[in-house]
Amino acid sequence: MRYLVIGDIHGGLMALKQLMERAEVTKKDKLIFLGDYVDGWSESAQVIQYLIELSESINCVFIKGNHDVWCEDWLRENLAHPVWLAHGGKETVESYSSFTEEEKKQHLQFFQAMELFYIDDANRLYVHAGFTSMHGVQREYDIRGFYYDRTLWEMALTMDIRLPKTSEKYPHRLKHYKEIYIGHTPTLHYHKHEPMNAANVWNIDTGAAFTGKLSALDVETKEVFQSDPVTNLYPNELGRN
Repeated sequence: MRYLVIGDIHGGLMALKQLMERAEVTKKDKLIFLGDYVDGWSESAQVIQYLIELSESINCVFIKGNHDVWCEDWLRENLAHPVWLAHGGKETVESYSSFTEEEKKQHLQFFQAMELFYIDDANRLYVHAGFTSMHGVQREYDIRGFYYDRTLWEMALTMDIRLPKTSEKYPHRLKHYKEIYIGHTPTLHYHKHEPMNAANVWNIDTGAAFTGKLSALDVETKEVFQSDPVTNLYPNELGRN
């Protein structure tokens, strides 16, 4: 069985389908999605429907991202926060125009069932953004860190690559897990178009919401699979640009 971890999709259904084909996903694989399924491109509701159906035949783990929290709130309360609408929420609302109330209810249940984080049998952690507790995710005092934290990634980027994990100077946050897989912060910010590694942290968000590609990584072999740039798949849209 392969463990494939997949970055932020942001409504790009065509990119997701292309990625599944290029990675040659089978029922033997386990897919761990790092969140932010919606907001950006025009097919957010369709992405959720695709993932619901995908999970019926393939072992999937769905981590919740900050954009998913906003969409869940809207589906539950029918109230759209202005900040959300300005950051891709408008396109998400429009994507639901052809969906029935019953289908929206099913999608709400899907969002509500998402995990805040996942730890596999090899002690690899998967979380959308990060966490702040030096004692690990089970001791995180504010769950919003799972959606929004960037300090974990920023800390990993500044570390001396020669520093061994056994060193007293090695950050306690990172020592708890064999590896940590995150999304949330596009690698495009660092002029990188593939997943990035710093210390034992892997960033899989390769900017599919913007001008980048949607990526998947085999956590054992570190083989990378990618879609085309999502802007090429939706040439008449702006995404979150």
